[in-house]
Amino acid sequence: MIYSTATVPVNPEGETPLTRAQAWAGLERKARDARLFLPEGLCTRCDVVEASATHFVREATIGGTDLREIITLEPESKVTFFQATGAREGAIVNELFEDESGALQLRFYCYLGLRGKQPGGAEEQAEQEQFDSDSGYKAALMSTLKRTRALLAEGRL
Repeated sequence: MIYSTATVPVNPEGETPLTRAQAWAGLERKARDARLFLPEGLCTRCDVVEASATHFVREATIGGTDLREIITLEPESKVTFFQATGAREGAIVNELFEDESGALQLRFYCYLGLRGKQPGGAEEQAEQEQFDSDSGYKAALMSTLKRTRALLAEGRL
């Protein structure tokens, strides 16, 4: 199994401050359309195909792989992506919270397996290393906040 976590400050020194509501709007927008937040060309399709009061389902093509995710939203707090189809199975969470000093933080964590692969095998180990690397999910969190600031500045958030 793959378990990874990363946390970044929402408002690091030198950046335009985001309120919790603004950071949340960015997270929700990313959940509904990842194309706006991932590097150009990485996500070529991202469509909400079902919606209810408790969740929605999106189908996407990311990195050439088709996937289906069931996504739950806990307003201004947490987005959980349940991997229904695709190479991974499990859950990915993006969570807003205040640290002990009251500073707003954005945390990623996941608990995943790779469908059809040996648990703890070479493929899972490589995925674990990627998630935990400097270009892994910590970089994705910072990129999400950067894009949220850009959308806000453009009046699109």
